[in-house]
Order: sequence, then C-alpha cells, then structure tokens
Amino acid sequence: MHQLHTFQKLPISKEKAWEFLSDPKNLKIITPDYMGFDITSGADRPMFEGQIIQYIVTPLTGIKTKWVTEITHVRDGEYFVDEQRFGPYALWHHKHFIKEIEGGVEMEDIVDYKLPMGKLGDLVHPFMVKPKLKEIFEYRKQKLEELFGRYKEPNTNAY
Repeated sequence: MHQLHTFQKLPISKEKAWEFLSDPKNLKIITPDYMGFDITSGADRPMFEGQIIQYIVTPLTGIKTKWVTEITHVRDGEYFVDEQRFGPYALWHHKHFIKEIEGGVEMEDIVDYKLPMGKLGDLVHPFMVKPKLKEIFEYRKQKLEELFGRYKEPNTNAY
C-alpha cells in the first residue's frame, strides 16, 4: 500500500470550496490536459453517496483507460470519499477534507492506493507512479490558486 497526503489553503469560504470540490464536473478543470480526462457518465447531478462516475483518462501517452469511481461517503461541507471500482489501480481510496481556518479553508487529501502487478508494480512506483501523482496534485494546487487566489497567512503579530 502507498499513500499520498497533501494539504492546501485557499482564501475562500468553506461553502465556496465545497460547492466547487463536490461538483464532479470540476475535476476536469483541475486535471492536467495531457491526461485526456473526460467524464463519460455520472456527473449530471450534485455529489451523493453511492454515485458512480465513469471517466476516460490517459495516464501514459496513447494509453486510454476507463476509470469508474463510487462516492462512498459524504458529509456536506466537510468531506467526501471516492473509491475506484474499476481502473488502473488495484486499490484507490481518496478522502477529501475541507476545514475552515482563519482567512479561508484548508483542504486535505489522503489517497491510499495499491498498484497492480504485485512486486512489478511496486518496482515502478518510485520512478513512475509516485512522481506522476505528485505532479497531478501539484497541478491541482496551482489551478485552484489560479481560480481562487493564493492564501496569505493571517498576521498574528497584533500589538
């Protein structure tokens, strides 16, 4: 098993963050274009538990892959979980948390994943999969800052 754990702060309200992040159609906006990400079904209504969303994604040049996820848990305004039902990973469990902080929100992503092909999958993880996931989440971070602005730490040196 592997894990990717990221944090990002944005200068927006919790409601605005939730509105954007809980709309499956917005995932295309925050995914790099080169991934050829396209939602084929399931994104026609707001997020709910049990929702099945189907995508086509191109993780490696020229290799299109079908990816099916289920939204397994939702607590409005706080968190949701998506799990792969069919796709490139042996296991994909992605938790998205939104927490109100002074001056905005802090978003936390925890992705627990397992690669297919056993030991061979683990061999390619450090130089293919892990860097690609970090790159995708860094792109997401930059795109969210473009859309909503960069968070500025509050001045706590009040006299």
